[in-house]
Amino acid sequence: MPSKTSRLMLTTLLCLPTIGSATTLHRCEASDGSVTFTTLSCANNEHLSFQEVRPYSPGSTVTLIPEARHEEISGMTIRKREMAVVGRTQDKCGDLIDARQKREAIINQRIIAGMSQQDVESALGKPDKVSIRNSATSYRYDLKRGRSAQIDFDEKGCVTGKTKSRTAKSPR
Repeated sequence: MPSKTSRLMLTTLLCLPTIGSATTLHRCEASDGSVTFTTLSCANNEHLSFQEVRPYSPGSTVTLIPEARHEEISGMTIRKREMAVVGRTQDKCGDLIDARQKREAIINQRIIAGMSQQDVESALGKPDKVSIRNSATSYRYDLKRGRSAQIDFDEKGCVTGKTKSRTAKSPR
């Protein structure tokens, strides 16, 4: 039966980092600039240099990039500026409804003036019939029991209507 001392010695030896685990590779650089790493020797026309490689051991950290220096390097003064909004998405329908109203209408399958053709298709799906007269477009959705819903668009592709709460429920 092993003694306590031999167990402690064995545990200590197992926890020590592996010292001799580094490997030396030959770095061979050709005259055209290509580099080859090998454990064998280089060709006669290649420049030989030795590269020591240490394998990664779990639990260790390796610094790849030196830590950034936070002091000023040049004589420039750094001023903090406020963030400026350069561009903003503009609705082709003139921003009659905001994004929240549009999202709620699509989720509830309601159509309101100011929505685009893409918004209507997101809410109700592809139309059963598309009619184009002059520059106006109409979508027709056939509902159950012989009923139908018609949505009219202007020349920009926006839902037209005198009231903001024109509703058409999904036929599906």
